[in-house]
Amino acid sequence: MKVYNLGVEATLDIMGGKWKPLIICFLAQGTKRTGELQRCIPKISQKVLIQQLRELEQDGIVDRTVFNELPPKVEYSITAYGLTLNAVIDTMCQWGKENILVRQRDGEAVELIEKEYELGAK
Repeated sequence: MKVYNLGVEATLDIMGGKWKPLIICFLAQGTKRTGELQRCIPKISQKVLIQQLRELEQDGIVDRTVFNELPPKVEYSITAYGLTLNAVIDTMCQWGKENILVRQRDGEAVELIEKEYELGAK
């Protein structure tokens, strides 16, 4: 049995880490294949991407659809349950933008190169 001290721990258990929030953001735009996701997140390795997708699938955040054809085709989409994370991710995005502005005002060389997305858009 897992025991959490705070709800935020349970949230981070599902979507914590460097890549999962990005994967969720891009899948919120619509169904994507592994290669499409890798182009959206160029710094992620294929091995890590697949591992993260499997974990999100196990947690009910992502659906994986395998097509019986050659070459093999697999698509990933966000579930209705996964879409409930939109508010959390929107808040994280807004906080990140504000944080970058503060850091820029403090003289830090930091830049936001944002790939636009609309949560829940298909």
